[in-house]
Amino acid sequence: MSWSSELPQELLCRPTGLVVLTGLDVTYNAVHKLIWDSFCNNRRPDRVPLQFRVREGDYEYPKCKSKRTSYEWYIPKGVLKTSWMNKHLNEVPAVVVIFFDLDWDETMWKERQMECATRVEIVRNSLHARGTKVAVVLIQRNTPLPPGEDVVAAERAASICSMCDISAKSLYVLPHTDHLIGYTIRLENAFYELAQGYYHTEARKVKSHKDFLNKTTHQLLFVRHQFKIAFFNELKQDTHTALKHYKQAYGHILDLRMYDTNMMEIKTIAGFVNYKICRLSFQHNAPLDAIAQFRKHIDFFKSKPSTAELAFEHSAWMSKQFQVFGDLFDEAIKLGLTAIQTQHPGFYYQQAANHAIARKHLCEELCQPSSEPPTPDPFQNVSRLEYYGQRPWRQGHQSIDPPDAQKEKEGITGLQCLEKQVDHSWLIIPLLSSAVSQFKKYKSPRLKRSLMVQMGEEYFHAKDYSKGLMLLNKVMWDYRVERWWILLTSILSLSLKCAYLTARLQEYVSNCIELIGKYCLCSPEEKTRIQMNLIRVMSNDLPEPEPVLEKDGLEAAHTEWTEAMLEPTVFTVEMQSLVPFVECKARFLGETVSADNEITLEVCLRVSCPFPVRFSKLSILFNNQAYNEHCEMTDTRGMNAAAEGDSDGGDLYLVPGKLRIYRFTFLPLQEDVRNQIEISSVAVEMGSERGCCAVLRWLGGGGDVISTPLCAQANMSRRQHPSSGKVLWEEFSVSHVIRVVPREAKLDLQVEHKPPSLLNEFYKFNVTITNKETETISDVRLSAGVHEAQESAQHEKTSKLETKPELSPTAHISFDQPEFDGRVMSEKMDIELGTMLPGQQILRTFYLKSLQSGNRTVFTKVRYNIEVEHRSDRISCVCDKEETITLSIISPFEVSIKLESMKFEPVDVVQAEEPFLLMPEIRCTSAWPIEIQTSEVQLTEYIKTASDQFESQIEGVGLKKNECAAECLCLLAEASVHLSVTLGTYTVNWRRKADSDTANIPYVTTSFPLPTVNIEHIPISVRLQLPAFGCVKTLLSLCYVIKNRTPYLQEMEVSMDASDSFMFAGNKLIHFRVLPHSDYQLMYNLFPLIAGHVTLPKLHVNMLRYPGTMDEIVQKMLPTSIFIKPTGKSLVMPA
Repeated sequence: MSWSSELPQELLCRPTGLVVLTGLDVTYNAVHKLIWDSFCNNRRPDRVPLQFRVREGDYEYPKCKSKRTSYEWYIPKGVLKTSWMNKHLNEVPAVVVIFFDLDWDETMWKERQMECATRVEIVRNSLHARGTKVAVVLIQRNTPLPPGEDVVAAERAASICSMCDISAKSLYVLPHTDHLIGYTIRLENAFYELAQGYYHTEARKVKSHKDFLNKTTHQLLFVRHQFKIAFFNELKQDTHTALKHYKQAYGHILDLRMYDTNMMEIKTIAGFVNYKICRLSFQHNAPLDAIAQFRKHIDFFKSKPSTAELAFEHSAWMSKQFQVFGDLFDEAIKLGLTAIQTQHPGFYYQQAANHAIARKHLCEELCQPSSEPPTPDPFQNVSRLEYYGQRPWRQGHQSIDPPDAQKEKEGITGLQCLEKQVDHSWLIIPLLSSAVSQFKKYKSPRLKRSLMVQMGEEYFHAKDYSKGLMLLNKVMWDYRVERWWILLTSILSLSLKCAYLTARLQEYVSNCIELIGKYCLCSPEEKTRIQMNLIRVMSNDLPEPEPVLEKDGLEAAHTEWTEAMLEPTVFTVEMQSLVPFVECKARFLGETVSADNEITLEVCLRVSCPFPVRFSKLSILFNNQAYNEHCEMTDTRGMNAAAEGDSDGGDLYLVPGKLRIYRFTFLPLQEDVRNQIEISSVAVEMGSERGCCAVLRWLGGGGDVISTPLCAQANMSRRQHPSSGKVLWEEFSVSHVIRVVPREAKLDLQVEHKPPSLLNEFYKFNVTITNKETETISDVRLSAGVHEAQESAQHEKTSKLETKPELSPTAHISFDQPEFDGRVMSEKMDIELGTMLPGQQILRTFYLKSLQSGNRTVFTKVRYNIEVEHRSDRISCVCDKEETITLSIISPFEVSIKLESMKFEPVDVVQAEEPFLLMPEIRCTSAWPIEIQTSEVQLTEYIKTASDQFESQIEGVGLKKNECAAECLCLLAEASVHLSVTLGTYTVNWRRKADSDTANIPYVTTSFPLPTVNIEHIPISVRLQLPAFGCVKTLLSLCYVIKNRTPYLQEMEVSMDASDSFMFAGNKLIHFRVLPHSDYQLMYNLFPLIAGHVTLPKLHVNMLRYPGTMDEIVQKMLPTSIFIKPTGKSLVMPA
C-alpha cells in the first residue's frame, strides 16, 4: 500500500535548478577537480539554490516531445506522469556549461577555437532542440586584465562567440588563481540568471497550451498544466507565483468528475498539491493559510472513499495526510513559528494515528486471512506506473467502469492480501510517539497519558510486551490519583497480560494485588481467577495463562515462567503508589511518652479480595533500627493454610471485610530521649523466602488508598483512640511519630534574686535544690546560662531581609564568686554536685554580668540520674528540672557631657591652648541605690587638664533614683594638625549599695565616650587681668595681655570704646607690633561711676595681617562685666 499513500521523494525535496558541467576531468586533472569542489562543496545558505552535475559532453538527455499543435482529439490518460518531476529535477538541465582550457595568448588559437566550437555543437545535438541554455567557460592560467585594456582578448572573445554561436553574455573566463572561490560564486550567480530564464520560458510554454483546452474532455490537463507551471516557478525560486498556480491546480481538482475508478488517482494528486500549498504557506510565514487549506482538503475528501472493499485504503490515505501536515507544522516550529496549546502538531499526529487504527480495524474486517493472492500478480508493474495514483492492472483508463471486471476483482483481492501482510502496529506506534512528545511539550498531560495507553496497546499487538508494560506502568499512577477506576482496571488487565507473557514476576504480582482489590471493577469470577493465580505464584507454582492470548505467546511464556521459578525470588512492592487489596494503618498510642514508660504501637490490616489470605510476616521499621526486632510477627503456616488458629508465631490470616489489629510494646532507649521515634515503613510479606516472596511496604504509617503523602501525615487530625468496642477503619487514624520526653523530675528548684538587674553589675542568684525523690539520686549537675537566641529576637525582627551577623555573647555567668576576666561565658554547664540523699538540700550561688541592656532569659537546670523499677527490672533514667527567669536589664545611670567656656557659656568649638570646661553629670536611673567609688577621665594626647592632677569630685557619693551628681574639669587643647579630636573617656566605678547579702560584690567600671570637638587655631590670645571687684569712685587698674602665637611678627591696632559707667586713662587707639610667641601688655586705669554689675568698656583688636576677623573671637575671650561696690558710709557710734 506504500505506493498509493506515500509521497514521492522528488515532491518532498526543495526544487532547485539543474546545471550540468561538461568538459571537467575530475578524476585525472587536479585543476578540474579543484573547480568542481568549489562548486559542490560548502554550499552555504547564502549561495544561490542550484544543483550541479558533471557529465560527458555527448551525454544523451531525455528527448523532447514534438510540439502539439492541437488538443482536439487528445484524451489524457492521467493527471501527472510519475517520471515528470524527476526528469526536470535530475535529468533535463536548465543550463549546460562547457569548460574548456584556453588562454588568450594560445599559440594554436584557431585549432583550439575550432575544438571548442565542436564541443558546443555536440552538446546542442545531445539536447535534442530543448530550450536549455548553453554557456562556455574558458579556464585560464593568468588573471585577465580589466575590460577594455586587453585588445587581443576582446577580439578573440568575439571570434569564439561567433564560432560557437553563443552570445557574449554566455562566455565566461575562469582564472585558476588563489581566489578561485570568488570567481566560482560570480559564475554561480550568472548560471542562476540563465536558469531562471530557462524555467520562465518553460512555464510560459505550458501556459500557452491553455487556449487549446476545453473543460469537457481536458479537465485533467487543466490540473496537469497548472501543476507544471507551479513546479517550474518553484525551480525558478518564485515561490509566491508557484503557490498561486498550486492553488489554481487544487481548484481544478475539486472540479473533476470523481468515481470509483479514478478516486485514488484524484486523491493522490490532491495530496501532492495540498502538500505543496501547505509547505509554501508555512515558508511564507502564513500558518493560518496552511491550516485553513488543510482543513478544506480534509473536509472535502474525508467522505470520498473508493470502493467499499478497499475502505482501508482511504484510511491509509487520510492517515498519511495528517502525518505529512504534522511534519510540516513541526518543521515550521523548529524554524521559529510559535504554536499554542490548542493548535500544535500533536493534534495532527493523533488524528493520523486514529486513521491508522481505523485502517487496521477495516483490514481485520475486510481482508480474509484465508484468501490467496491472484495469479498472475496484478502488481508486477507497480514500480513502472506511468501516472501517479492509477491501478497497475488498468493504467491509462479514465472510464467510469473498469475495462475488465475480472481483473478488477483480482486486483482488489490482491490489495487485500497485501494489506493483510502489513503490521499496522508499527505504523501506529511512531505516530502516537510523535503525538505524545508534542502534547508533553505543550503541557497537555491527560491527552499525553491517553496516547501512552494507546501506545501500550499497540506494543501489545506488535508483541513487544516489555515496552508495552513499561508504558502502561508510567501512566497508571495518574489514573490511580484521579480515581478513574474503569480506565485503571482496563490498563491493569492489559498490563497483567504483558507481565504474564514476559514472565515479569514483580509486575505480575503488583497487577494482581491491585486487580483483586475493591477499587478495580473486574467481575467476581475474574477476581477469583486472579487471586488463585497470585496464590500459585507466591507458593512457587506456575500461574494459569491469561485468557484470550495467542498460542505461540503462551508457549514462550510457559517456558519463561518455568525458568523464573527455579531460583528463590524476593522483591519489594511499594504500596503507597498502588490501590491494593490489602490496606495498612499504624499508629502510636499518644503523642509523647515518658522515658520510663512503654511505647504502645498498633497496626491495623484489612483485605478486600474475594477469599481470605494468609501473610507470612509483619514487621515495622523505625528510624532507630534497634526497635525493629521488638515489632515483628511471623506466621509459619504458609499461604495454603486455610483457617485461623494458633501457630508458633503470630496469626496473619486475614478475612475480607474484617479488621485485624496487632499491638506491640517496647521501652524507649536512653539515646532517644528528647527525640522523635518515627515509623519509617510497615512491611507485610507474602510467600516464603525459600521460594517466591513479595514484601509489601508502606512508607510511614500507611493510610488510605491514594491518601495524603507522608509529609502531610504528621499534620493529620488525631482522633480519640477508642478504649473499647469495635474499631472502624475510618476511626483508626495514622500517627507515625511519637516524642520521647524525659522522666518527670521529683526535685524542688528555687531561684532567688532581686530584680531588676543593672547593666555591668554582678547580679546575684541564690539557687536552692531539694531532693524529693524516694531514692538517692546520683551524678547531680547544675547548669545556668542565658538563652542568647532570645536575646537577639528583637534584632532579628528588624533585620529579616538582611544577612544575620554572628552575634557575640552579651552576658557572663560565674559560679560562687563574682569574677570576670574579659572572656564572656554565657553558660556554665554541668557543675558537679555529687550525690543527693532523699530530702537533702544544696545551696549554690551564681552571678550574671550583662553587657547590654534589655531583657534576658536566664535558665537554671539540674540534671541527675536515678534508677527506677519496671516489671522487676531496673532502668536508668536521666531527669531534668529547669527554671527560666525573664530578667530586665536596665542602665544604672545616665551621663550627660557639657562643654563650656571659662565664662560658663556652651561652646561647640574650642580654641587651641585656651582653657575650657568639661562638665559630666550623672543621673541615677536605677530603682536600687548605687554608690560611686570614684570617677576618672582618660584624655587623649591632644587634651590635658589645667591642673597637674585629676581628683574625682564625686568620690564616695551615693545616689538614689533621679538624683544627680556632677563635677567640673578645666581642660586645655594643645595645638594640633587635627581639626577635630576625641576628648577621651569618662569612667565611673560603682556598685549597688551594699547590704548584708551583697557586701562582697565588687565595684564595676562603666566607661562613657567623651564627645569629639573641633579645635580652632587662632593667631593671638587676649586675657584680662583685673581684680575681683571694684568700688565706686575708686581707681581700678586693668591689664590686657595680648600674646602672638604665630612665628611671624604681627601688627596690631587696638581701640577702646567709651563708656558712661567709667572714666578711664589709657590709649583709646594704639598701633603696635608683637614679636613671635611674645606678649604685649596694655594698661588702663578705670574710674567707676556707678555700682552694680557694670559692663566693661569694649576693647577692639584688629590684626593688619587678618583684617576684620579677630574682633569677634577676642570678645569671646574677655569678660564683659565687673561688680562695682557702692561707696560705704561711715558708722558714727554714739558717745
